Amino acid sequence: MNERRDIRYNAKSHVGLKRKVNEDSVLALPEQDLWVVSDGMGGHDAGDFASRLIADTIAMIPGGLDPTARMHALRNAIQSAHRIILKEAEDRGRGLIGATVAALMLSNGHFVGLWAGDSRIYRLRDGVIEMLTTDHSAVAELVLAGRMSWDEAEQHPQSNAITRAVGVGDELELDKVRGEVRPGDRFLLCSDGLTKYATFSILQDALNRLPIETVADHLIQIALDGGGADNITVIVLDVA
Repeated sequence: MNERRDIRYNAKSHVGLKRKVNEDSVLALPEQDLWVVSDGMGGHDAGDFASRLIADTIAMIPGGLDPTARMHALRNAIQSAHRIILKEAEDRGRGLIGATVAALMLSNGHFVGLWAGDSRIYRLRDGVIEMLTTDHSAVAELVLAGRMSWDEAEQHPQSNAITRAVGVGDELELDKVRGEVRPGDRFLLCSDGLTKYATFSILQDALNRLPIETVADHLIQIALDGGGADNITVIVLDVA
């Protein structure tokens, strides 16, 4: 658990119970007001390479940038990682290498989220959880059409079929969400290794009940108790 004057956060990642390698990466840059979760795909030596490259590229954003410049730098870093991963896949002569990304930046009482794939950003405000991102996945289309809920989508046989990722396809389109930040807001960034096992109500209950010191470990334990079939990555941020 870490803190600065107005933000306290807890970031954890776990390999889970079935995988030998953790292909998730987690990045916390509180001095840049920036937090990132990335979930690799393509198997060992590919997925972990991709997610780590995204985190490392974002970590090289120089300090001291104004919020607009920092936002552009974040977007450019993810696009740079996309090009490097594409070239790596070509050099290795293999198919799919890629990773999701969910990045949250805070600035001057506002937040911006950038994402590709099915890693998610949630906000808990006044005791109510809201999913700020929309999965880039095959089943997301069914949710958006009103045919199922996000909780039901996690149990769908095609729940792992994502339609957008860093390093996949010639052009990477990043989606963006922005809004105001209020004192007392709590943000959650996570990979789908958590949301496979934690419904909205489970997440809302845990985020309401638990202090910043223990909430990330508790969320990971929920996923492990559920089966832990995937890597699990969690960042929780509290706005003072």
